[in-house]
Amino acid sequence: MSLPSGRESLRSIQLERLNSLISEILPSNRFYTAKLGRAGINGPVESLDEFQNKSPFTTKEELVNDQTENPPYGTNLTYPLERYTRFSQTSATTGSPLRWLDSSESWDWMLGNWKRVYEAAGMTNKDRIFFAFSFGPFLGFWTAFESAAGLLGCLCLPGGGMSSNARLQSILDNSVTVLCCTPTYAIRLAQVAEDEGIDLSESQVRRVIVAGEPGGSISATRATIEGYWRGARVFDHHGMTEVGPVSYESSNHPGVLHVIEESYFAEVVDPDSGEPVQEGETGELVLTTLGREGSPLLRYRTGDLVRPDWNGADNYGDINLALVGGILGRSDDMVVVRGVNLFPSAVEDTIRSCGGVAEYRVTTYLEKGMTELLVEVEPTHADSGVVDRVCNAFRTAFNLRIPVKAVPAGSLPRFEMKAKRWQTKPGGGSSAI
Repeated sequence: MSLPSGRESLRSIQLERLNSLISEILPSNRFYTAKLGRAGINGPVESLDEFQNKSPFTTKEELVNDQTENPPYGTNLTYPLERYTRFSQTSATTGSPLRWLDSSESWDWMLGNWKRVYEAAGMTNKDRIFFAFSFGPFLGFWTAFESAAGLLGCLCLPGGGMSSNARLQSILDNSVTVLCCTPTYAIRLAQVAEDEGIDLSESQVRRVIVAGEPGGSISATRATIEGYWRGARVFDHHGMTEVGPVSYESSNHPGVLHVIEESYFAEVVDPDSGEPVQEGETGELVLTTLGREGSPLLRYRTGDLVRPDWNGADNYGDINLALVGGILGRSDDMVVVRGVNLFPSAVEDTIRSCGGVAEYRVTTYLEKGMTELLVEVEPTHADSGVVDRVCNAFRTAFNLRIPVKAVPAGSLPRFEMKAKRWQTKPGGGSSAI
């Protein structure tokens, strides 16, 4: 099968970097020496196809078990502990947390990937960036900050330990041009500004770079953020502690992410069979980190659901793999309601498109053995029509009648990090809610 123009050379680069990675981690990395040895890989491979055919997937469950059996860091370490200078930990939103160590070389590789994200957003050293993060042990905070400061040469303002009001004041006082945060928190900051009488039309923010949730590629959520932050463009991005910064948004095609393929060998497979999906079908993103030699991942099942377009050069003017619609959801997020498959991202898009919703919460419960939903919405100001609009939108989008009720202002939780808007109640019908 012939490859689209330019992808042959890209795959050659990937193969060279893959074999360099394999040569580095064998035999010193105990985790992958054993794993690859069982697959018959004891040195460089002849092709990427051979690697795909022979190398098994790596799963989060394997990594968690390895760290449990070999505390505290597991055996996926290529070098002696003295070589590692950075500690990170996953947020544990999808299971047990993972501890991750990085050598200085691997850390620099990730900073370079973040620079690609910034450059794709059109940023320069003239930008002033505010990082509305807590700066805990989550990898994304530190790599984003250090790349902007050290590689791009931007003035960087850390927002850890500050109230939302104080962050807003700092953004205005320092003429910040770029805001980095989750999509949820970009909305929250704007709502606080409204409550406090802060006029965001005075803001110099022209770019809002978001990650941590699918919201950045959800059209209604993007529109909500851009409506609040007047004159600003949302740029989506995604990454994981386990693999680092993975993608950047297409500059001319909002809602399309591109994988940094010189840094990652990417595959998209059927979540059940593990076989490659066809062009345009939804599948699970599988990644091999080509430059994170100190703590690598080979064919890692990320759990992220994407719709691949391998003809990015023709369709989007970018040779790198396009993920149309960004991260669509996670393979373990989908719920089936009366025979209809629902992803949280689709529910959010529907709710946000109605307008007038400050915050929402979705509760799943069992009714006569079937999964049902209850949606609570917190209206902005006195919007008496929001419940009907959301109910009608659900019927139009999913052909489902989903109960929606309004709750008092300020009664739903607010989030700085990844929002946790979905909760599950034990069986027993709607009376359990």
